[in-house]
Amino acid sequence: MLPTYSLGDFELTILSDGAYYLDGGAFFGIIPKPLWEKKMPADERNRLAVGLNSLLIRTGKQNILVETGIGNKLGARQARIYQPQAMLLQSMNSAGIKPEQIDIVVNSHLHFDHCGWNTVIKDGVAVPTFPNARYYAPEGEWLVAQEQRERDGVSYISDNYDPLIRSGQMQLLREDGEIMPGVSLGNYPGHTRAMIAVMIESRGQQACYISDLIPTTAHLDLVWGMGYDLFPLETIENKKRYYRQAISGNEALAW
Repeated sequence: MLPTYSLGDFELTILSDGAYYLDGGAFFGIIPKPLWEKKMPADERNRLAVGLNSLLIRTGKQNILVETGIGNKLGARQARIYQPQAMLLQSMNSAGIKPEQIDIVVNSHLHFDHCGWNTVIKDGVAVPTFPNARYYAPEGEWLVAQEQRERDGVSYISDNYDPLIRSGQMQLLREDGEIMPGVSLGNYPGHTRAMIAVMIESRGQQACYISDLIPTTAHLDLVWGMGYDLFPLETIENKKRYYRQAISGNEALAW
């Protein structure tokens, strides 16, 4: 049974693309191992099995998928490193929803572990996994991806988004705002400059999918960030901003 919660008139379901392996030191950055391993024990190779969760929002009128996991398009070397399980479509089936029933897909950013199931390869070509969906992602993410910078270029796989942009199925967002009644997107820099969070509201109840600003419950402390964060000081400041928002609105946090 998948975790499912009511939020006003909406229904929120946590979907899973399984887990993948990350180096513990990279995942916790400056936090010493004796501290972080109390919360997330590593294996003999110092790896952590990190869950890849997506959020399904059923509004009664539309089905919205937030994040699409790591997918099944990694190259052989990346697959050996990360050992993805690629379970999202199976998880969706367990939730009673088919890919063609998704109306909106939101990518908080365009790292390969957040948009991997945006597309699948058929006859050597990347095609939409969710053929009837409108995709949304931050424009700033796509611009960075085009640069293929030394620091983070490997985090971007163009087949996850470029075919959707060329076809007009993906809209690149330049500013915060509502994409439908009760669902809005807002910029929360830190992990990347353009990363967005998804704010959800129905009948006065609120929730937020905060993505990699707070990737796990182990990262709730202000200074517990990831080595992957490009702007770690902004991560801290935007955690503060989010916590103020969450407390004032009695807001639930979804992972």
